[in-house]
Amino acid sequence: MENMVGMHRTCGCGDVREHHSGKQLTLAGWVQRRRDHGGLIFVDLRDRSGVVQLVFSPQYGELAFHKAEDIRNEYVVAIIGQVRERSEDTVNSNMPTGKIEVVVTEMRILNKAKTPPFYIEDDISVDENVRLKHRYLDLRRPEMQRNLIMRHKIIHEMRSFLNELDFLEIETPMLTKSTPEGARDYLVPSRVNAGKFYALPQSPQIFKQLLMVSGFERYFQVARCFRDEDLRADRQPEFTQLDMEVSFEDQDFILNLVENMMQRVFKNVLDMDIPTPFKRITWDDAMNLYGSDKPDLRFDMHFYEISDLLRDTEFKVFRNVLDNGGQVKAITVKGNAGIPRRELDDLVDYVGQYGAKGLAWIGFNEDGTLKCQITKFLGEEKVREIGKICEAEKGDLVLIIADKPKVVAQALGELRLEMARRMNLINPNEFCFRWVVDFPMFEYNEEEKRYVAMHHPFTAPRDEDVEHLLTNPGNVYAKAYDLVINGVEAGGGSLRIYQEDLQEKVFQAIGISREEAEEKFGFLLKAFQYGAPPHEGIAFGLDRLVMLMLHRASIRDVIAFPKTQSAVDQMAEAPNVVTEKQLGELHIKLDLDEDKEKELF
Repeated sequence: MENMVGMHRTCGCGDVREHHSGKQLTLAGWVQRRRDHGGLIFVDLRDRSGVVQLVFSPQYGELAFHKAEDIRNEYVVAIIGQVRERSEDTVNSNMPTGKIEVVVTEMRILNKAKTPPFYIEDDISVDENVRLKHRYLDLRRPEMQRNLIMRHKIIHEMRSFLNELDFLEIETPMLTKSTPEGARDYLVPSRVNAGKFYALPQSPQIFKQLLMVSGFERYFQVARCFRDEDLRADRQPEFTQLDMEVSFEDQDFILNLVENMMQRVFKNVLDMDIPTPFKRITWDDAMNLYGSDKPDLRFDMHFYEISDLLRDTEFKVFRNVLDNGGQVKAITVKGNAGIPRRELDDLVDYVGQYGAKGLAWIGFNEDGTLKCQITKFLGEEKVREIGKICEAEKGDLVLIIADKPKVVAQALGELRLEMARRMNLINPNEFCFRWVVDFPMFEYNEEEKRYVAMHHPFTAPRDEDVEHLLTNPGNVYAKAYDLVINGVEAGGGSLRIYQEDLQEKVFQAIGISREEAEEKFGFLLKAFQYGAPPHEGIAFGLDRLVMLMLHRASIRDVIAFPKTQSAVDQMAEAPNVVTEKQLGELHIKLDLDEDKEKELF
């Protein structure tokens, strides 16, 4: 193979334009396509910047022409050639470089390539596992390169924005300590401290609070975090956060700062104007109106509470639910009264996936009649009262679920989204930002029979709720906030506890004893004794934010080397087995059945 000695690239393949016409350029990249027309050979050459057409002819470079007869897709080549404008009938308006071509006078083949397992082009139909197995090839595809370039630009804009506001980028430890809330920690055995383990951080939470105690006042970090949990399209075992913390400010400061940062990022990266301030909705209102603490508000279709109207009903389905602490809620689907019965039956099955035992419907037909399977149980007057509460007009469809509050929230919330999709109510190019504020401080864990922190145990309760921490924790609200974009939680944060006595009360409320708190968080509690300032922060899932901005369905499309849904790196074949010698050095003995042990060793 040849080399690049004496050949220095003039510019990227995708950067060649009409103003280069008549100039000699040196280009390098991968052969995307080769077309042999007898006396002429055309080659599309690709690098990170794009694609340009090369022309080989014996008239301009006989040796280069003969070399071009042998090259194949994905060969790596360097060329010297002269730019010329294409004739009008050969202009390719689908390419940024489509008005010019480069006539090659010299070519060097830098490396050959085997035939790839899939085409290196956009919109390929190939199993994702094959793409992940050959990720280095998948990343050559223009759409994947665009994704990662956009990711870089987004992070660059965030860094620049925070730097201009005197934030300091400070790294926090990767090898730290497992916590009581750390059931999903990745553990790292210590060779030099036999029987002891580090934990990889799920977030830099404690350390960034310690940085506030240390007097740095404004901190940020593009932080790698780890969580050993079941994966979904928007989850990975290792992920990236934009982490921030500030001292001596209030909630409005951090929310306004984030709004300004988002406005700048969307403008400078997507050339999109984002209106501010973002509207705010309380957690209670989000759950009551949409059944979710991350509602998609690109469309409305909110819930209507009709429990009170039906408390005196003799209809057993509703009566039994209400007598047992349940509720009855509905949504109104505009202009959908004519939906076929088979589709209604499909919707019954759909909500059943989310625990709902049934679905009632009322169609308010255009001619004033009703299409309703429960009229005979409730009477027409009561059915029309339901329509009035639900603001239904002629042509509208009301869908009703009666069940436990959690089931109603999830099943009706998912039904709301499904009906919006069916009716094309969601604009995929729209971005709807909402702050969800005033979260409950705790939620009850049925398995552990105790309250646990809804966000994390360092979140400050509202001032007016502090007195109820130990007597009525279920009614305590937090100074917490999430940024929701198009129904996806993009980031979350809170004002922090900064007084030792209040932090101990919160630990007590979630069943962490003084001794356990001292063992796990002693260094943080001790730090509070030396003058901790009021502080607050927020963290954004960068992978998820980039996915949203680029309209991708999975964060795997915006991460260079992601894991599968089973937390496996298909390309590097990780995780993998280690030798018994390595385990011995770490003082670890595997507790496996005999067959599994034989498989490994």
